[in-house]
Amino acid sequence: MSAATLTPGTTDRPMARALPRRSFLRDTRIVLVRELRPVARDPFSLLFGLVQPLVFLGLFGPLLAGSAGGALGGDVWLWFVPAVLAMTTLFGTSVTGSNLQLDLSSGVHERMLVTPLSRPAQLVGRALKEMVPIIAQSAVVLLVMLPFGLRPDPLGAALTLLQLAVLGIGVGSLSYALALAVRKQEWMFWVVQQTVLFPVMLLSGMLLPLENGPAWMRAVSAVNPLRYVVDSGRAAFAGDLASATVAWGWVAALATAVLGLVVGVRGMVRSTD
Repeated sequence: MSAATLTPGTTDRPMARALPRRSFLRDTRIVLVRELRPVARDPFSLLFGLVQPLVFLGLFGPLLAGSAGGALGGDVWLWFVPAVLAMTTLFGTSVTGSNLQLDLSSGVHERMLVTPLSRPAQLVGRALKEMVPIIAQSAVVLLVMLPFGLRPDPLGAALTLLQLAVLGIGVGSLSYALALAVRKQEWMFWVVQQTVLFPVMLLSGMLLPLENGPAWMRAVSAVNPLRYVVDSGRAAFAGDLASATVAWGWVAALATAVLGLVVGVRGMVRSTD
């Protein structure tokens, strides 16, 4: 009998055991750690990311307080700071696709696709990579604004950051899908991103209240998910955690995340055809 013959008590299961079961959370962590390494080597990028929200708070905030403070019906900072945090999330995660473009040109993306890592985990890991510095920057913004009179509900502020992280997963995944769709025309990514970004931001009531705006603007803003997330953050900062406004914010954030993952995974599948 040859040495290759299996004895009655043996099987080829060791080969199966050599392939560990994949875990979505484990795969997401692997992608997240890989994406965060360049950030850890260049921490000054975190400081640079603070410039935009602090400029808006320092320059636009006082103007808002002077011109529309009465119309806001309360603390201007409780109204404006959650909007600035949402703006930071929107700007940060919507450029996720630009990082993917570098991987596409270098062949890294194709090598990632042939790994056992699940494709949804690759999307979520990349989006969370953008959210980690954004949450750190948001925490710094909150600390900076405390001496200026900002007094948010602590639990409401924490839940708002979590909600923005969920929203960021969706926006980042959509940005990822856009980069894949225009991979042969990289300049088109920025055309579409900028064309969509600013109308979505302005129609969310982020910078100015929409209640006194024209009827068509209010109608369009009613289908803008970012509006519900911004309103939710304001209600949560004010401590109104049980309100329908907060609940609708979570619905909008989760719907954006699901849509982004579906579109993103489909884009990844098509990119391998």
